[in-house]
Amino acid sequence: MAGTLRDILDAAARGVFPPADGSTTVVPQPCPRDAGVLAFTAHSVVFTDEDPAWVRATLGSLDCDPLAATMNPRFLAAFMDRTGRSTDTVDLLTVAAPLAGEPPVALTEIDDPGHPRVARARERRDDVRVWAADGGVLVLGRGVAGRLEAAVEVTESARHQGLGRALAVAARHLAGGEPVWAQQAAGNARSVRAFQAAGYRPVGAEALLARR
Repeated sequence: MAGTLRDILDAAARGVFPPADGSTTVVPQPCPRDAGVLAFTAHSVVFTDEDPAWVRATLGSLDCDPLAATMNPRFLAAFMDRTGRSTDTVDLLTVAAPLAGEPPVALTEIDDPGHPRVARARERRDDVRVWAADGGVLVLGRGVAGRLEAAVEVTESARHQGLGRALAVAARHLAGGEPVWAQQAAGNARSVRAFQAAGYRPVGAEALLARR
């Protein structure tokens, strides 16, 4: 299989996944900022600069289903303790192909570093760009391994009108010909529905460990 995390992600965006053989692949971190775990169907990828032997020994010590070991809270806790990192949640990782033409919603590019969604994006992504719509915000930036990532925010008064889906579709029009990635917390059903309605397909789960 491909040797770098970006290779693995690029292949997954094309619908080509690691073999569903129950194994775990350990690859180097793509940059000092990003470490974590990707769980595909019956195959996990741990991206870290820690010793791969430590990863495998820790996974092997867990009393749990081996297919779920990399996302087991005990492994993630050990991973965080060893690296001094933290994580918020395990996300559903989704991806969509780019679209040609104009976005389906009127957007104005803005510079608003104080917006909570923008501030969070700039902690985790590079080259962040922000667009405002009537009732919402769309953020695009370079995240894990340089992939293009989208995030949207919709005000409470604009909910239940399809704006979240429209903003997620807009990201595909602004992608410049490359796939667009998005993460949704598994419990955030509203966000999951909006992105899937916008054509983003699930490829796996991701636990991103951030530097404290």
